[in-house]
Amino acid sequence: MAREIEAAGIEYVKAADGRTLAQVIRNNFDDYAAFPPYLDSEEERAHLAEAYSGADPETERRTKAHMTPDENPLQIVMLNRNPGSVVNPHYHEVTDRPTNTTRHQIMICRSGRMRIGVYAKEGDHAGDVDLAPGDMILMYEGHRIEVLEPGTKAIEIKEGPFPETDEADKVDF
Repeated sequence: MAREIEAAGIEYVKAADGRTLAQVIRNNFDDYAAFPPYLDSEEERAHLAEAYSGADPETERRTKAHMTPDENPLQIVMLNRNPGSVVNPHYHEVTDRPTNTTRHQIMICRSGRMRIGVYAKEGDHAGDVDLAPGDMILMYEGHRIEVLEPGTKAIEIKEGPFPETDEADKVDF
């Protein structure tokens, strides 16, 4: 996996062979400039000004963080915007689909606390990550979820489509 950037509020969990199994983004992440959007050409800068109601590239670099490599099937973009910021109406076209061997998943802790066990698809446990409110984890391979506090609420996002049954959806270790 390419493009791992060290910054406060960002952690990576690795398999024994060094491949990345998960990326953790803590609620206190604030280093947007470490993960800048790509605004290197005049065409990109002109598009930015049109699509974001006159936004300038330097403000965009300080307030928008592209957290994941472009080739990932799930993209995480963190925004830090002020009132009056506008993204003009749009949608995203389907282009080439990645050929990943597992469906990636994001877990966002809304309240309470939860522990995510991170596993390689071969079943090897790489470590545990405790999530507090506002923390999220992008998981590339296996995982275990343990709720640590009563009333914990989370959002789970994963690639679709969902198979017909839960059994067909996952491989248990």
